[in-house]
Amino acid sequence: MNEPKPGVMILGGRSDIGLAAAHAFARAGHPVMLAAREAQSLAADCQDISLRYGAGAQAVEFDVLASSALPEFAGAGEAPPGIVVCVVGLMGDQRESELDPAAAARVMRSNFEGPALILGLYAERMAALGRGTIVGVSSVAGDRGRASNYVYGAAKAGFTAFLSGLRNRLARQGVQVITVKPGFVATRMTEGLDLPRALTAAPEEVAEAILHAVERGRDVVYVRPVWRMIMAIIRILPERLFKKTSL
Repeated sequence: MNEPKPGVMILGGRSDIGLAAAHAFARAGHPVMLAAREAQSLAADCQDISLRYGAGAQAVEFDVLASSALPEFAGAGEAPPGIVVCVVGLMGDQRESELDPAAAARVMRSNFEGPALILGLYAERMAALGRGTIVGVSSVAGDRGRASNYVYGAAKAGFTAFLSGLRNRLARQGVQVITVKPGFVATRMTEGLDLPRALTAAPEEVAEAILHAVERGRDVVYVRPVWRMIMAIIRILPERLFKKTSL
């Protein structure tokens, strides 16, 4: 008899990527939990997932910016979920972030502070048990700061560094930490932007990349391999040349 597959907590479960990830994991036999604000509005999505795949699905209230409530949230249950996937993010508007510190703070907290704090709490519980998987969805935008989105990119760079350090710390404690780096993704967050089709993934593609990374025990995954090459070129550009670009 096969052992039941571990449950999956999806932080940011209302997002396009979060919902796609819930479908991907449920299809593979994992019970899923969607964590989001106004969780009751996800009831129909949970019912759909349960009926489609025969895997349990439920929604729980979660706000990544409510820092004081995060310890209680992460500490719920006798044991942590076997897999925690964080897809929380907020692109914001670069110009607004330049002019309004509160807008910049929301972007920074949504992409770095909140995700890092909640995953750090789950990491402690998993390390105590000697098992578990943490997946953080970061971004290629964090590979080098660019004028077009450096506030968002800086937050994602911080999150990428956090995940790298967490992976290094937990490598010998039975906890897998995975960094997933999408490039452009066609979601509600990017709606209206003129995205290059060849470099733009669908949420379902990102979800499959997350699932495969968990199943194969990967460390760092670029959703479309071409982004690894693109960002390698951008990273090695000397500053005197990089300053002249419009990226």
